[in-house]
Amino acid sequence: MGNIATTESLGQQELEALVQVALAEARKQGVDQAEVAASHDIGLLATARLGDVENLEYTNDRGVGVTVYKNGRKGSASTSDISADSIREVVRKACTFASYTAADPHAGLAEAELMCREIRDLDLDYEWSIDSSQAIAMAIDCEKAALDFDSRITNSEGATVSTNRGTRAYGNTHGFIGSYTKSSHSINCVVLGSENGEMQRDFHYSAARDPADLESVSSIGELAASRTVGRLAARKIKTAKAPVLFVPELARGFIGHAVGAISGSAQYRRASFLLDALGEKVFPDFVSIHERPHLPKGMASAPFDAEGVGTYDRDVVANGVLTGYVLGSYAARRLGMQSTANAGGTQNLIVAGNGGDLETLIREMGTGLLVVELIGQGVNAVTGDYSRGAVGQWVENGKIQFPVHEVTIAGNLRELYSRIAAIGSDQDLRGGIRCGSLLVEEMTIAGG
Repeated sequence: MGNIATTESLGQQELEALVQVALAEARKQGVDQAEVAASHDIGLLATARLGDVENLEYTNDRGVGVTVYKNGRKGSASTSDISADSIREVVRKACTFASYTAADPHAGLAEAELMCREIRDLDLDYEWSIDSSQAIAMAIDCEKAALDFDSRITNSEGATVSTNRGTRAYGNTHGFIGSYTKSSHSINCVVLGSENGEMQRDFHYSAARDPADLESVSSIGELAASRTVGRLAARKIKTAKAPVLFVPELARGFIGHAVGAISGSAQYRRASFLLDALGEKVFPDFVSIHERPHLPKGMASAPFDAEGVGTYDRDVVANGVLTGYVLGSYAARRLGMQSTANAGGTQNLIVAGNGGDLETLIREMGTGLLVVELIGQGVNAVTGDYSRGAVGQWVENGKIQFPVHEVTIAGNLRELYSRIAAIGSDQDLRGGIRCGSLLVEEMTIAGG
């Protein structure tokens, strides 16, 4: 048997066939268990800067990864050569590597009874039929819209149009095999503005499974420019304790720190500011976090996780109380629990809002800091100490007064989560955590 697929695009059947070749070889080698993942991605990316093409990339990546378990020992190997002979050799390499690793009683496949029984069509695959010349033209138009928006927009880091379609197949010696195809398309623009010797930079982007759901190139460019101009004439402020309002794209990262803290690896390593917090009240009563893996077109939707475990709806937080961790099978065994179908990450976490849009929350905040950018990585995942550089807008009497820079916002995440006063309805749908604007009733704001 030679190359199973030699065409440019490998479909689900071709990838599943590669998985079967690897599993057959693993059984031949006498392993106790084995799992195989195969993938193929095709993408196009075009970047224009100051009206000219700056970058044009075409990707066509394929690969097969194999993990075997024998006598509690684990070995892994991978290849981008999809010939049957190469795949069999990779399996043999994985078996060899397993002979050198230490036995681990927690290692192995997820339990057979947890395997996905129905691979749903989640409406994730939309081809964007644009060629390189069309992508370049769109990028140029997007950037032009930004440059023409305001005379204070004086330079550009470029606009980028990107399209990608990828197919994933997974199988293991439980007899499970499944696959699905998903697409991801995006447009972004980054520009610089200057006034009275001061220079600022900002951006905007749109991302979706379906290209029809993308914002127009002109609106993306104009919003990037508007955000940049809104930063000019920034001031420093005095150190104070005041409310802080995160825009949606930053709010999802703020919530993401909690998701990392309740991951299985953080819990069994005893390295989490939410250690053993299951059943505890972490957020105010109005905060719930729902995991919804089967949302049509969802950016993190998936019928099964990286171990073949069927995904399902659940509440991670209910009425402020932590009701579940984020577990793959290995972490679950270490904790004496069961996988939550999160090997490889969560799928569409929805943070339910209790407030209106951003403008409404600005009015409700009264006086405080609206944060539009965070700088640095000052988050201690063990203690929860939080200290980030911030850029934003100072608000008084419910209205934006002036842009602010060179400030630091700080606190402890465990305390900050309990101080969340409102979560907006303006959810950001571009990522795996859907959260609206988020208002914390008080943080330390260190000024200049």
